[in-house]
Amino acid sequence: MTKELNKTIVVTGGTGYIASWVVKKLLESGHDVRTTVRDKSKKQKYEHILNLASESTGNLETFEADLLNPGSFDEVVQGADAVIHMASPFKISGIKNAQKDLIEPAVAGTRNVLEAVNKTNTVTRVVLTSSVVAIHGDAIDIEQTPEQVFNERIWNETSTEKHQPYALSKTLAEKAAWEINEAQQQWSLVVINPGFVLGPSLTKRKDSTSIDFMLSLLSGKYKTGVPDLSFGVVDVRDVAQAHVNGALKEQASGRHVLVSDTLDAIQIAKKLRQAFPENNKIPKKVLPSFLLYLLGPLQGFTWKFLKRNLGIKLRFDNSYSQKDLDINYTKPDDTLRDHGKQLEEDGLLKK
Repeated sequence: MTKELNKTIVVTGGTGYIASWVVKKLLESGHDVRTTVRDKSKKQKYEHILNLASESTGNLETFEADLLNPGSFDEVVQGADAVIHMASPFKISGIKNAQKDLIEPAVAGTRNVLEAVNKTNTVTRVVLTSSVVAIHGDAIDIEQTPEQVFNERIWNETSTEKHQPYALSKTLAEKAAWEINEAQQQWSLVVINPGFVLGPSLTKRKDSTSIDFMLSLLSGKYKTGVPDLSFGVVDVRDVAQAHVNGALKEQASGRHVLVSDTLDAIQIAKKLRQAFPENNKIPKKVLPSFLLYLLGPLQGFTWKFLKRNLGIKLRFDNSYSQKDLDINYTKPDDTLRDHGKQLEEDGLLKK
């Protein structure tokens, strides 16, 4: 990429599972990246992206910022060409205070970042990491859709602070972003709505829901069986590319469902058995629903969640993301194989 085309792009929360891939792709394309971390003194948490920068043609700068601290994103955004806002809490279990743990950081964080953008005269594009959970809360919501398929025109209207609070936090944060976008003319907004993101991680961290899910399947935690749940899966590298294209492609616009395929948990397990035939810990059957209703609450599944999700198939229309963001989706077989290999090679999974 020629020097004239180089851009300065802010990636908030650049140490995250998806964000690290975004930073990698931008640096390798020769762009200058500014990213935010909560505490610059904890260098071990972002050392991997510093290493990526040393191996790439692009430059990387790190800034300290807090989602709940108004004004803390002003410096990092000043003079940038585009902002990719990815920093947001991702927690679906063990939530004690949904308002404080999820909703406030997601919504206030989005407002703080976009208010910082409004203070500049250089940013012309903002990309927001939302989720398909801003489109639907539970699988059963598909019954209310016109064509029994989830697309960009649909909004999640069923999640509450007590039921699916993470989904509510993503919905409210995205709505806040569209509201702020519509009140100004300087920058356009592109929203990425990924499904369940899987694929190799650039770090050895295990505190990601996606990585924990894979480790549970491969290590025998679900050896007795998996719930009859459906997932819209997507490769982390495709999600990262969608963010990059969303930031750089001039005509990109709107929301984008990012799902390569819809798979049941048992289908995911089957693909993993094919990729790792020597691993006899991977589940081979579906848990009976009555057993989940009995034991589910002990594992964090409420009866309401089970009733609204068990045995209900998801369907997503990903055609707009392919057309608008030039995404060629990775096959789930490759995603799962590459993810499993990364976990093995990083010593997170015993062979």
